[in-house]
Amino acid sequence: MENIEMNRKAILTLEAWNPFNMKDFRYDTEAADVVAALQYIDDPSEMGKKIQHIYEQSFEQWIPIEKCVEISYKLLAIKFEAKCIV
Repeated sequence: MENIEMNRKAILTLEAWNPFNMKDFRYDTEAADVVAALQYIDDPSEMGKKIQHIYEQSFEQWIPIEKCVEISYKLLAIKFEAKCIV
């Protein structure tokens, strides 16, 4: 799986996550920031904190760290799957 494919899957995963349950809203900026961080973060807790920070900066709303870590595991699974296939 190429990096582009990994990024696409990660963005789709983040869009499906929709932490604020907003209808017909796309988290394009936040997804791009999370995918950029995904390139260099391999630890689920660190990635979860980064996700929490990115969304909190944009929306001034707090997401429980457990929810952020949960999505970080899914994103890291996509990343590691991409690395194994290459």
